[in-house]
Amino acid sequence: MLADPDKLLHYIFPQVTQTYTAQDCMLYALGVGMGSDPTHLQQLRFVYEDNLLVMPSQSVMLAHPGFWAKEPALGLDWVQLLQVGQEIIMHKPLPPTATVTATTRFTEVSDKGARLGAYIVTERTVRDVITGDDYCTIITAILARGDGGFGGERKSLVKTDLIPSRAADFVCDLATLPQQALLYRLSGDFNPLHASPEIAQAAGFRVPILHGLCTLGVLTHALLKTCCDYDPARFKHMRLHFSAPVYPGETIRTEIWREDNQLAFRCKSVEQDKLVINNGYLLLE
Repeated sequence: MLADPDKLLHYIFPQVTQTYTAQDCMLYALGVGMGSDPTHLQQLRFVYEDNLLVMPSQSVMLAHPGFWAKEPALGLDWVQLLQVGQEIIMHKPLPPTATVTATTRFTEVSDKGARLGAYIVTERTVRDVITGDDYCTIITAILARGDGGFGGERKSLVKTDLIPSRAADFVCDLATLPQQALLYRLSGDFNPLHASPEIAQAAGFRVPILHGLCTLGVLTHALLKTCCDYDPARFKHMRLHFSAPVYPGETIRTEIWREDNQLAFRCKSVEQDKLVINNGYLLLE
């Protein structure tokens, strides 16, 4: 089927209001592998309620519109959707408990051809219901692989950040669990592609793949560990491209280049010997 840009760009998402708790924050952190060493005191800060810290990457789950691609009115082949990019702008650190609200909107729908699909971008700003403070702005890029070929202007992709040609300054390997996708989905991302073998195979994968946003969470752990001394307040602005899926149980290797308060990074599946996240950028406080 072909995407209808006018329909998407004029689609009105319902406003989402969400109250999250310390337990939600701990479940999210466990879902991306934090606490793999339960005696590691800095990791424990994210999975134990005393002086609890919140991972910056949890922002992608807050006031989320849900699995909107299955909405019949949008007319998308949701089985063929892949997330290809993510940008997170942190306005202030997330507290362990809050009631937040956001309204998602489509900001771009462009045709990459019948072979590649439709390139779709959404954006939402998450704010505190009580104080009115903005916590984060979330920009998500999706490739609807079964919906391209509708014509129109072919806009360029989002900004691509270059990876330095020299050897990485830091390398961090973090393992995932065979059941990692089943654990991560309990934080609210219920796309059956990550749980149902039948649906995964229909989409061209041998088994359910790890959520791209779970891979992002593992990456965030690597950046916190390697360059931030586990201080989430240092995260200001992150963007990246997803280049290949991770299978649960694989090891994610993060390579990091540092220049003052700016980081470039990429991630590889060790077992596949394949880049899974590329052209990453993080601005630190």
